[in-house]
Amino acid sequence: MVTGSLRVVFLGTPQFAVATLDAILASRHRPVLVVTQPDRARGRGQRVSEAPVKAAATRAGIPLLQPSSARDPAVVEAIDQTGADIGVVAAYGKILPTTLLSRPRLGMINVHASLLPKYRGAAPVHRAVLAGEPETGVSIMRVVEALDAGPMFACVRSPIGDDETSEHVEGSLARLGASLLIETLDALVEGRARETPQDHAAATYAPRLTKAEGLVNWSLGASQIHNLVRGLYPWPHAYTFHEGARLILLRSSPSIEAASAPPGTILEAHGDVLRVATGQGTLRLLQLQVEGKRPMATREFLAGHRVSSGVRLSAGP
Repeated sequence: MVTGSLRVVFLGTPQFAVATLDAILASRHRPVLVVTQPDRARGRGQRVSEAPVKAAATRAGIPLLQPSSARDPAVVEAIDQTGADIGVVAAYGKILPTTLLSRPRLGMINVHASLLPKYRGAAPVHRAVLAGEPETGVSIMRVVEALDAGPMFACVRSPIGDDETSEHVEGSLARLGASLLIETLDALVEGRARETPQDHAAATYAPRLTKAEGLVNWSLGASQIHNLVRGLYPWPHAYTFHEGARLILLRSSPSIEAASAPPGTILEAHGDVLRVATGQGTLRLLQLQVEGKRPMATREFLAGHRVSSGVRLSAGP
């Protein structure tokens, strides 16, 4: 049993991980090193900028390492020099080599945004929303060589609202996961932590998102397309084409109301209403964005663009 506080090596990169790092900073435990990915070009302007975890670590004055590869021998050397008790991983973004997993004396644990063994992999939040799941959660597990397959210390459940986007769900899970992580570290210190093997036969996977997945198939049901819109927000976005222009769909609302027109047909286009036929039901588009322009509510979009009922939205320009 370890007593007192833990010296923590933290590995993370995006905004999701910042809540966990902040929680460690506010706890009795002490982050002694942060490992994050190198600075990269981000956003429409593709300007090189710091990832959120790097910015948080810099503000807190925590020693920082940004290896181009987690296999860099300098990572092992840096961890060894800290005398770390444990490693905490939260959306680091790269698979860790076996050589790293045993460097902290208590190994490494991971804050994973799903109810394992469901949605192992890189995009668990988005995949849960895309699938229309009514709930998701956060799991704290031991990092092992296989992808998200280690025994679990704890999990917490969280509902997914019918209109919640991946961005909103991920923010909620970041806060829940941060709290659960501290509870797990405290349990390890006090000798209360227990590890439960996952049911590998029940595992599902959440592969990385691609831009191609955003193309709307209007033959699907309205609820499925609505899940695509909210599941791919804030990236890579659901999209369709209107008279050759790429139209990004940011907010929507499904209805079971039957449509008497082929899927993709614009049924209404006036005021605040832009309603489209789908394979099952209809979909109101509430917020849109013409590629290269700013997001607009439906009323503003219709005021500035000629959109006629009877026109079909398409799968290409």
